[in-house]
Amino acid sequence: MIVEHAELTVEAGREREFAEVFGKAREVLAEADGFRWAELLRGAERPTTFLLLVGWESVEAHNVGFRESEAFGRWRALVGPFFAEPPTVEHFHELGDRRGPGGLPPE
Repeated sequence: MIVEHAELTVEAGREREFAEVFGKAREVLAEADGFRWAELLRGAERPTTFLLLVGWESVEAHNVGFRESEAFGRWRALVGPFFAEPPTVEHFHELGDRRGPGGLPPE
């Protein structure tokens, strides 16, 4: 499993609208082969910054399967107009369970 880590900077004043539109964009992501899950977080100190985490089967599932598909164009058409600058994207290997002892999320 690979986790895509994308830092998204949204134009000031459009944060709420972006978060609402992201619901539709997530549906487009979910159509992609190799997609596992997605989570969007908003910065506490930098409220125009969002962290998008996406679980993929592999880097290729994201970089080739999704990014070279027509779905990527639809995804980008939904979220792209909100970007104040190009996103920064990296991929990470998942090393273990994110849950705490006994299978419960950490407090």
